[in-house]
Parts: sequence; C-alpha cells; structure tokens
Amino acid sequence: MEAYVPSGWPSGVHPPGSEGFERTAVAWLLDVVPADYRLYGVLRRYPLALGAMAVHHADACVAGARSGYRVARSELGDVLPPHGLDAVLSAYRAEGRRLVAIARAATLVSRALRGEMFSPQLADSPGQGSASGEEAPATEAGGKEASGKPAQRAS
Repeated sequence: MEAYVPSGWPSGVHPPGSEGFERTAVAWLLDVVPADYRLYGVLRRYPLALGAMAVHHADACVAGARSGYRVARSELGDVLPPHGLDAVLSAYRAEGRRLVAIARAATLVSRALRGEMFSPQLADSPGQGSASGEEAPATEAGGKEASGKPAQRAS
C-alpha cells in the first residue's frame, strides 16, 4: 500500500516512512532556504532543525511579499506608470501564491520529519479544504490524534 501524502506535498519528496524520505526531504528543504544555509553541516545532521528553519524562512517570505503588496501603490505609485504598477502587483500576487504553497509544503515536510503520519481527511475532498489551509491531524476513534494527544476541536 502506498503511503498517503496530503495536498500540497512537494513533488520530489518521497512519502513519509518510505525509503529515501529523509534524504529527499533534506534536499528539498535545502532548496527552500537561502543557499548559504548549506554551509551549516548541523542542518544536514539534524533534519528537524532544517525543517524548522525552512518553515520560519518560508513564513517570513510570505509575510514580506504581503507587506510589499500592501505598500506597493504608496511606494511606487508616483514613480511607475500605471501599467508598470499593475505589473508589479500582478507579480506580487503570483509570487505570493508560490510562496504560500512553499510554506505549506515546508510545514508538511517538517511535520513528517517529526514522525507525523498523514491520512485522508474529509477536508481533502475538492472544494472542502479548511480556510486556514492547515491539514487536519490524523485522529483515532477515541478523539485522539494518531500521536496519542487529545484532538483539538475547531471552535
């Protein structure tokens, strides 16, 4: 049986628990962070640390792109022609979508490196995703996450 990977899982990263998962996860995460992160052997030795750093880096990139989009008109409106400003805003929107996908994928890979296994959820069906974009933790019949912790209920 093939391991389940949630929506947003990065291509090229083997499913959690499969042969080569950690190797492909580390390679992908090193592509997410700035190239200079490759200089730190500790990040290859401790993939959990690399995963955490990649999540923080990706989240910061998303925040930076959102901030830039919000102020683009006031910063550039008087120095760019209208069509130039529209093109800049379009680039921010496209880059924002790409960065959000990377941040989601980095979070999923980081969770998998911590040992979390994913299973299909009702929210995985088309058009039924959660508003936050977060994958629901796998739960057992007793209302506990697969990790044994009590499941949190949405409020």
